[in-house]
Amino acid sequence: MECAAVPVTSLRSVVDRVQRAAERSSRQPERVQVVAVSKTKPVSLIRQVYDAGHRCFGENYVQEIIEKAPQLPEDIEWHFIGHLQSNKVKALLSGVPNLAMVESVDDEKIANHLDRVVANIGRKPLKVLVQVNTSGEETKSGVDPSGCVELARHVKMSCPNLEFSGLMTIGMLDYTSTPENFRALSNCRIEVCKALGITEEECELSMGMSGDFEQAIEMGSTISSILEEEKHPRRRKENSLNSLLMLYKFPRLGLWHSRFSPPVTVSSGVL
Repeated sequence: MECAAVPVTSLRSVVDRVQRAAERSSRQPERVQVVAVSKTKPVSLIRQVYDAGHRCFGENYVQEIIEKAPQLPEDIEWHFIGHLQSNKVKALLSGVPNLAMVESVDDEKIANHLDRVVANIGRKPLKVLVQVNTSGEETKSGVDPSGCVELARHVKMSCPNLEFSGLMTIGMLDYTSTPENFRALSNCRIEVCKALGITEEECELSMGMSGDFEQAIEMGSTISSILEEEKHPRRRKENSLNSLLMLYKFPRLGLWHSRFSPPVTVSSGVL
């Protein structure tokens, strides 16, 4: 059916762009994988993408993900990418047993709460990213770059039920500070890896959105997100992503499993 083909075709179009961006920066394209972020989108559309072979999806709101997850196959790997309040942690972890990662840990309080709830419900350690506010906007969540090492150390050393997996940032929505945001997060990774005694390959970088994900990949991003084009009109004439069903993220291969026929150089533009 034609409407079902649209998201799948779009997904593959974005994956092509991801592959080209990786190749331009002499990185292996197969190290990039797609997480389709299904914020505000119906279960029926998620199912279309699932039926096409995709398995990684992300949500911004606790209520949405706990309503959608039980209606979809259990082998989906869910990612929570929105701001998470302590009073929603138990509902999130209990309601989504197949939650693979929380990408927005921005202080010790939420890290400690996640750690306790994971232990209490007896699930396997949860992968998390530390969110860093690289743009300095007061309205945006995230730890200040000067505090990212301390928070990353706290997660790794004091939260045995969490698995520190990297750093995330959301730059200026108008992309005016894109290079600076990306460089700031890359510098944070250097400091975090040095402090924790880990390699850069063990520390993901989640950065980039619909208008700059290719540049983000070229600058080292292992996870980039593509927002719905309605929110980014300047990109509309470049592609048809405004008609897509969802947002997208591109994590490094190895963190998440996908069953797209080509060895996990997953397609994008799906949702």
